[in-house]
Amino acid sequence: MDYKYLERIIDCNQTIIQALKKMDEKRVKSLLVVEQGHFLSMLTIGDIQRAIINNVDLNRKIDKIINSNKEYASTAEDVNTIKEKMLVMRAECMPVLDEKGEMVKVYFWEDFFSDKAKEEFKEKINLPVVIMAGGQGTRLRPLTNVIPKPLIPISEKTILEVIMDQFEGIGCKKFYISVNYKAEILEYYFNHLEHKYDIEFFREEKPLGTIGSVSLLKNKINTPFFVSNCDNLIDQDFRDVYEYHQNNQNDITIITSVKSYQIPYGVIETGPNGLLTNLTEKPEMTYMINTGVYILQPELINEIPSNHFFHITDLIIRLREKNGKIGCFPVSEKSWTDIGDWTEYNKILCKY
Repeated sequence: MDYKYLERIIDCNQTIIQALKKMDEKRVKSLLVVEQGHFLSMLTIGDIQRAIINNVDLNRKIDKIINSNKEYASTAEDVNTIKEKMLVMRAECMPVLDEKGEMVKVYFWEDFFSDKAKEEFKEKINLPVVIMAGGQGTRLRPLTNVIPKPLIPISEKTILEVIMDQFEGIGCKKFYISVNYKAEILEYYFNHLEHKYDIEFFREEKPLGTIGSVSLLKNKINTPFFVSNCDNLIDQDFRDVYEYHQNNQNDITIITSVKSYQIPYGVIETGPNGLLTNLTEKPEMTYMINTGVYILQPELINEIPSNHFFHITDLIIRLREKNGKIGCFPVSEKSWTDIGDWTEYNKILCKY
């Protein structure tokens, strides 16, 4: 057996947050769950995302969220059958079990297919994409004193092109790009570049907040649409997010990232008269962070006031007051990169 499967092994008594961290560490989307050394089940990033959506405690053991109905390969199946099964399921890896349920081999996607094949097999979605590219990029100064943040290079492309490529890869064709700061440079670049994108620039004459300029798109968009900041890279198939958005009938879906922070001190809790009730040494806190990527229903454009400074948080508050449905689709900590500051930008340069 190829022993590279060993890095995916996780004991069933580990917690959800531990499994999520292991996926991030190994850069994988699935793990092999064992109980006392025997194969029990697969655990996928989708299992964890569903658990988070259902508000399951991240400190809960993973054996409480594994899907016992998952399909695996058997020793009675030939390689071509297993290959077809992996293609249909788009499975990152496929355990092969004998008649006793013992794992005797593991096939990996790369054993049969290219990474591109997994994406091409899934149905495309052609939704409009609005990219908020009008900010000043203050965290990346002095570079952004010269060029707008969307044109900062990542390898042989700009940040904006890398973001658009991800959406274009799932079938999105129409891009509306909100510009303000150094708008002329941004428009000139794309007007003189041979590219595959269908781009329509729209300009806010003054800063209108994180969603205010979208009011300029009234009567132009009549389907659900993506909204993305121009400094986010997310390792997630956005078609899964759209499927969740549709199935849950959300008005807005926010892509969130699970972030853990360790407090470098002992944390004390007290009760009446200052008496100690609890002491936790260097606790780790886990939060859901807004990544700045959303799916919106088209009618929400009418909720955005024209020519007014208006943040996406203002829209969310307004929607909550009207009992609208706001969903959150989680991704792991390392699946999201905020490239709007020097530390993260330098990291992404090393990756590319």
